[in-house]
Amino acid sequence: ITDLTFKNNENPGELSEDRKAIFDIYCETVSGEKIIIEMQKAKINFFKDRAVFYTTFPIREQAEKGEWNFKLKPVYCIAILDFEFDKDLKNKDYKNIVTLKNQYCEEFYDKLKYIFIEMPRFNKKENELDTHFEKWLYFLKNLIEFENVPGILKEAVFEKGFKVAEIAALNKEQHEAYEKSLLQYWDIKSAVDTAFDDGKAEGIEQGIEQGIEQGIEKGIEQGKIEVIETMISEGFDFETISRLTKLPIEEIKKLQKN
Repeated sequence: ITDLTFKNNENPGELSEDRKAIFDIYCETVSGEKIIIEMQKAKINFFKDRAVFYTTFPIREQAEKGEWNFKLKPVYCIAILDFEFDKDLKNKDYKNIVTLKNQYCEEFYDKLKYIFIEMPRFNKKENELDTHFEKWLYFLKNLIEFENVPGILKEAVFEKGFKVAEIAALNKEQHEAYEKSLLQYWDIKSAVDTAFDDGKAEGIEQGIEQGIEQGIEKGIEQGKIEVIETMISEGFDFETISRLTKLPIEEIKKLQKN
């Protein structure tokens, strides 16, 4: 890959009532290959199904009006997971690459590929990193712990990553605000998960899923607001806050006024 174009990460269905998909990152290479990148912190049910569902969007968007020969550009779905989604697998490799194969385990189709990276299984230390890919995983997994750029990551691309994350600029108060937001998220998630289990035991299933989603979203939103307010008070510019929190600048300005 020599260049990427970032595409709109919100993909509506073909009709207004269709379910839409919102990717963490959606990009395209200069040769037209479509790449979806998902980063998932908490384990969720049917994640494999979700990955397959997401890849239907970049496939369908390639359909051309009028005459079309059905030739497709490759589609890749890369999922970076902060959990092990298949603990029963004998193979304990942190990387699972999935392609379409026939009954003889021969590759049937090479334009659709799923890559699942389970970060808890990546435990290499700094002196054990052999490839540039392993350096990236080490960077992603340990970024929050770094006070300075490790010697093995003294490369322009990683130093740029540190600058974007602005880890060096976070003071103690900002770190505490960030950790507080995470605690609020897990507290609320634990509470609604318990409510779900209790409700299921009593046969109350309708409406629970919606309540869980609303409860988690509320906790995440409140934690994010507190982090943003702290960043504003510490003098972070709107562009930096927007980049780190994925919140539109207009919404950040509203929080400043409040």
